Amino acid sequence: MKDLISKVVAFRDERGWIEFHKEKDLAISISLEASELLENFRWRTSEEAIQDSIQNIKEEMADILIYLVQLADKMEINLEEEVFNKLKKNAVKYPVNENEVTRK
Repeated sequence: MKDLISKVVAFRDERGWIEFHKEKDLAISISLEASELLENFRWRTSEEAIQDSIQNIKEEMADILIYLVQLADKMEINLEEEVFNKLKKNAVKYPVNENEVTRK
């Protein structure tokens, strides 16, 4: 994760974009990129979207992660740690029940 963060931050800094990357703008960009990801699936089955648009789907997923990494860096949030914390919290909230399968 550290290598990913350093490469994303270096890419941004080499281009002098940090002044444009306020927290609000990064959050908006995450939402916009997520909408672009959704466009690949509109009016199609998952299978059709993946078959027809896998490259664009991958690129939109990467864009979302890039903006998310930048937002976490800007706010000095250890994203990896927060993901592990959230998984622990969700494990308590949604315990495994061996007698039933649930989908969330």
